Amino acid sequence: MRRRVLMVTVLLFLLVGCTKNEKAVVLPDDLPDFVQESDLKSIDWDKKAVEFGDRGILGNTNKSGVIGADMPSLSTQKWMWHLWGIEEGRDTKLTIVGYHKDSKTIHPILVDGWSIGLGGPVNGADAHAPSNVKIPKPGEWAILLYTNGSYFDTLIYDIHE
Repeated sequence: MRRRVLMVTVLLFLLVGCTKNEKAVVLPDDLPDFVQESDLKSIDWDKKAVEFGDRGILGNTNKSGVIGADMPSLSTQKWMWHLWGIEEGRDTKLTIVGYHKDSKTIHPILVDGWSIGLGGPVNGADAHAPSNVKIPKPGEWAILLYTNGSYFDTLIYDIHE
């Protein structure tokens, strides 16, 4: 009996110890209220962005993608966002949230904050927006896109340079 109690105690200690070693997601104070922790937990890290179309768009085919993400860098660079399925592009606000897989940290990757306005159709997409982005650290990134405060899509990029 004492042996069982000891085994259960050791097992509980190991379970609690393993749970405490997991990093918690760090939410910035200025993160828009509509971004939910459940959005982060539902990320499919195996669904990497792919190149599609004849313009070198890297993303999720005919949903969302970026021109410029094919040469990701830790330096400031210009990316042009493309979204499909947006009916009124010019009246839509695009919020872009960067989530770093290893550190479990959230960052604005737009140089000027969390959100930009969308423009009309271009390159076959229903809406687009040029922007300057800066990726703060190398690694695997989930780029969560929100339109007018609603979750729209997630782009998965490996950024190592």
